[in-house]
Formats: sequence, structure tokens, C-alpha cells
Amino acid sequence: MASLKDLKNRIASVKSTQKITKAMQMVAAAKLRRAQEAAEAARPYAERMGRVLAALGSAYAGRADAPQLLAGNGRDQVHLLVVATGERGLAGGFNSSIARMARDTAQRLIAEGKTVKILTVGRKGNDILKRTFADKIVESISFRDVRQLGYTHAAAVGEKLLAMYAAGEFDVATLFFARFRSVIAQVPTAQQLIPAKFDDASAAASLDLNYDYEPDEEAILADLLPRNISVQLFRALLENNASFFGAQMSAMDSATRNAGDMIKRLTLVYNRQRQAQITKELIEIISGAEAL
Repeated sequence: MASLKDLKNRIASVKSTQKITKAMQMVAAAKLRRAQEAAEAARPYAERMGRVLAALGSAYAGRADAPQLLAGNGRDQVHLLVVATGERGLAGGFNSSIARMARDTAQRLIAEGKTVKILTVGRKGNDILKRTFADKIVESISFRDVRQLGYTHAAAVGEKLLAMYAAGEFDVATLFFARFRSVIAQVPTAQQLIPAKFDDASAAASLDLNYDYEPDEEAILADLLPRNISVQLFRALLENNASFFGAQMSAMDSATRNAGDMIKRLTLVYNRQRQAQITKELIEIISGAEAL
């Protein structure tokens, strides 16, 4: 059984940890609001661009002259998985849930005989995936030193993807990130970037659009399709940022409450053991007095 001194030191250690987790919870809560507002502000633009591209792309369905970024290059052998995670941990299952979805997808593709390449955006995703797919990771991008994520950071990643696609390094690119729903709910999401694939909502909405475009559809697609990749990447980074702070806030709140419960249990053990020691010393004193 631990001595009273050991119990006292352990209680002090847990109290110090509780102060740290409480401080991290407050910091995450303070940063969450701004990150959530940025993520929610980016959604309408990204969704509207998806609708416009879905409307323009419907005119090229089945045509041989369809842009490669829209229709693909006719192959489906080499898949690039772009895994966007956080730069830091202590956020519950935020990073691991994204990496798990990417890992399951990679294993399924490999089982189907496909070639898989992985590009990680965020240090934690690289740390998790390199344990299993170290030979599949072609590059790791980190924004750890960036204080405020901007469109230029997403555009740099987008340009890299476009260059790799133009060089024939992959046939299909899929983005993995966490969509922010609430403080306690972050949804791991897979979105195909190249060739562009639009969700059912965008496709359905595109059927109701009846616009005349100037310049023509081909010129607009040539400009919007590459830009759409950067826009979707930027949206994913903002969603990830909000999801990270939400997950960290929840994780630190749970850690703070667990530390409080541990302090109560240790204090109870300490008081019982201290009382038992005092009782033992009193019995020894009384027994010694009676012997005299």
C-alpha cells in the first residue's frame, strides 16, 4: 500500500494536471468560435461552386472532349489519398478517426489490386499512417508554424495535386477530413477531388439551373475546375480546424472531470489511511500506558 507521502504527492500531481487540462479547455473554447465561424462562412461558396460545376459538367456527360479534371483520364489504377488532419494531439479521436477512414480505404483499394499513394496534410496524420503505410506516403505537408490558415496555403497544396495529375502520377484523388457538426460531433468525410465528383444535392440542384454563360462553358470549366480543388481543400482545412478545437475542448473537459474524480478517490484513500495510522498510534499509546 502506498504511504501517506506518496498519496499526497500523487494528489498534488493530479491537481497540477487538472489545472493544465482546464486551461487547455478554455483556450480551445476561445479559439473554437472563430474557427467555427470561418468554417461556416466557407460552406456556401464551396457548395455554390459545386452546383455551378455540376450544371456545367452535365453538358459534357459522355462526351470525348470533356475536361480530364471532370471526366478523368480513363484509368482507375493509381489512387492518391490526401489525408488532412491536425498538427497536434490531445483532441480525443479527432485525428485517429480521419486516419482510420483513410487506412480502411487504402486497404480496400489494395485488396482490389489498385496502387495507393498517400499525401498527408498535418503532422498527426503522417505520424499515424506511417506505422502501416510508410512506403505509400509520397509527401507530408505541415502547417505547424502557420498561425492563421489562409487560401494561399490550400492553393499551394492544390497546385501540387494538379502538377502530380498532369505528370500522370495518379488517376484518382480523394480528400479525407472531418466535417464540423458540433462541439461533440465531427464527421470523418471522404470527398473525391480528381476527377470532380459532386454529391447528390449539388447534382439535383444543378438540374434547376438554366443559365446562359459568357464566356462559353469550356472556358469557364477551364478556370473553375482547377480553382475548385483549392476551394475544396481550403474548406476542408477550415472544417478540420473547427473540428480540432471542438474535439480538444470536449477531450479536455472530460480529462478535467476525470482528474477531479481521481482527486476525490485519492483524497478518500489518503484520509482513511491517515485515520487508520492515527488509530494505530493511539492503540499503541494506550497499550503502553496500561502495561505500566
